Amino acid sequence: MTGTRIAALGHYQPAKVLTNEDLAALVDTSDEWISSRVGIRTRHMAGPDEPVDELAAHAAGKALATAGLAATDIDLVLVATSTAIDRSPNTAARVAARLGMASPATMDLNVVCAGFTHALATADHAIRAGAARRALVIGADKMTEVTDWTDRTTCVLVGDGAGAAVVEAVEDGADPGIGPVLWGSVPEMGHAVRIEGTPPRFAQEGQSVYRWATQQLPALARQVCERSGYTPEDLAGVVLHQANLRIIEPLAAKIGAVNAVVARDVVESGNTSAASIPLALAKLVERGELPSGAPTLLFGFGGNLSYAGQVVRVP
Repeated sequence: MTGTRIAALGHYQPAKVLTNEDLAALVDTSDEWISSRVGIRTRHMAGPDEPVDELAAHAAGKALATAGLAATDIDLVLVATSTAIDRSPNTAARVAARLGMASPATMDLNVVCAGFTHALATADHAIRAGAARRALVIGADKMTEVTDWTDRTTCVLVGDGAGAAVVEAVEDGADPGIGPVLWGSVPEMGHAVRIEGTPPRFAQEGQSVYRWATQQLPALARQVCERSGYTPEDLAGVVLHQANLRIIEPLAAKIGAVNAVVARDVVESGNTSAASIPLALAKLVERGELPSGAPTLLFGFGGNLSYAGQVVRVP
């Protein structure tokens, strides 16, 4: 195989919307405090009867419909998530069962907020190697289920949702639509973002993450562009992990993508962890803000202080 491309995207968010005013009734906070510090105004919240695999299946079904494919056309399902409560069956297997797939390989990847870009690279590698023909790559998280609703430093950040991409081989001789990945981590700083304990709870060292993201990641993102044969000025879109608007805006500026549309879905969706990049990308494409074929930087970062990025051409 000469390369792969994203054939279609899909996204899903639960119906319930939690506003900053709603949170102010739960903890000592306010719309002004939240907006000024993280830029978030609303987030979506799944109910107790909406597990992560259901969110993922909704997004995947939309991606399949957009691609004009049946579930049986997929032979690899990768789900990036860190909030699946059950160990087995894994989330990918449950998504495959919900969609009625035949006999796909099914795997979950837990790289927290960088999960989707890791999974996208894994699908690209599998198809190039001939191990799969067509893959569903899904980022899905139910962060509200691992949140301490008495901690105003974290409960104001999170939301639930899912985004999905259909990935397939490009035609012979065509340019790849998914560029080479740059990925890595800072293992000694893994404590900076955590989902630990029984029951599991999300916690982070906000200032450490902010400094690392704004100081270290711009150079890494520029390396991603270089590997794909682009300059930052060539980019039509930049979709970073939607952690915090106060991280996204300076990071995008330091990358130097002066002509790009920058995703700011965090304002209405909050931090949806592995779902944030495909969710934001699918919305930009659906609204026509990124035209077909537009070179777009995807860059995930956060949990484990892991990162992964690639330049893709949008479907």
